[in-house]
Amino acid sequence: MKIETFYDNHTATFTHIVIDEATKHCAIIDSVLDYDQFAGKSSTDSADRVIEYVKQNDLTCEWILETHVHADHITAAHYLQENLGGKIAMGSSIVKVLNLWVPMFNNEEDTPLTGEQYDQLFNEGDTFKIGNLDVSVWHTPGHTPACATYLIGDAIFVGDTMFAPHLGTARCDFPGGSAEQLYNTIQRFYTLPDSTRVFLGHDYPKEGDDPLHMITIGQAKKENIQIKPETPLSDYVAMREARDATLAVPKLLFPSLQANMRNGQFGKPSENGKQYIKIPVNLM
Repeated sequence: MKIETFYDNHTATFTHIVIDEATKHCAIIDSVLDYDQFAGKSSTDSADRVIEYVKQNDLTCEWILETHVHADHITAAHYLQENLGGKIAMGSSIVKVLNLWVPMFNNEEDTPLTGEQYDQLFNEGDTFKIGNLDVSVWHTPGHTPACATYLIGDAIFVGDTMFAPHLGTARCDFPGGSAEQLYNTIQRFYTLPDSTRVFLGHDYPKEGDDPLHMITIGQAKKENIQIKPETPLSDYVAMREARDATLAVPKLLFPSLQANMRNGQFGKPSENGKQYIKIPVNLM
C-alpha cells in the first residue's frame, strides 16, 4: 500500500490517495474544491493536482471517500468522479445530518434526505476493497453524527476527530456534535496497536513549519494535549465544551454544508440559470 498526501493551504486540509500497488487501484479521501467566499467563485486547482497525479501514475480511481460532511471546505467529490470515475461513499449516519441541515436551508428540492446522492453508504463494521486492500469502516461520531473512519492495514484515516498531538481533538459544538461521543471515539482509536499510522484531516502549522499529516496511535496516547487513555470522561467533556464556546463559526460553514450535502455541487439553478448559496440569518 502506498499513500500520497496533498495539503491545501487555504483550508488546512489533507487529501489522501490510498493506492494498492498490485492492482494500481486507488481511493481518494477528503478532497477539496477551491472556493472564494467573497467572490462567490469556485475553482478546481486543488482537485486538478489530485487528478494529474492519478492519471500520471496510471491509477484507476475505485472510490472517492468522505469522512463526513465538512464545515470548513467544499468537497471536490463530484468533480473528481466526472474526471476519474469511482464511487462516492461515506458513513450511513449522513442521513442524520441531512435531516438536520437540509430543512434549515429549505433546499429539499435538490438535496435528498435519503442519502441517495451517494453511491454507497457504509454501516458500522462494513468492509470493502481498494484493489486487493481490505478496508473496514468505523462510525466515529462526536465532531458530527456522521463521521466515518477507514481502517486499511496499519493505517487509519480519521478525518476531523483526532488532530496532531499539540492540537488535540476536533470541535463538537455543531448541531448533532457530542464531546462525550468524541471521547468514546478516540478511546476506541487507542485500542489499536501503537504502531498504527493515523492520517489526519487537518493541520494548522506555525509559519515556517511543515504541516503534520500523519502520527501514530502510540504518539497520540503519550502526547495528545486534550485526551490520553487515562483521561476521565468528565474532564475531557468539560475541557472540550469550554474550548468550543470560544471558537468562531467556520468562515465557509454555509457554503460547505450546502455543497457537501450534494457531493460538492451548488444545487439546482434558479429560473435565471444562476446558482446561489443561502445564508440563513440568526441560525448560528
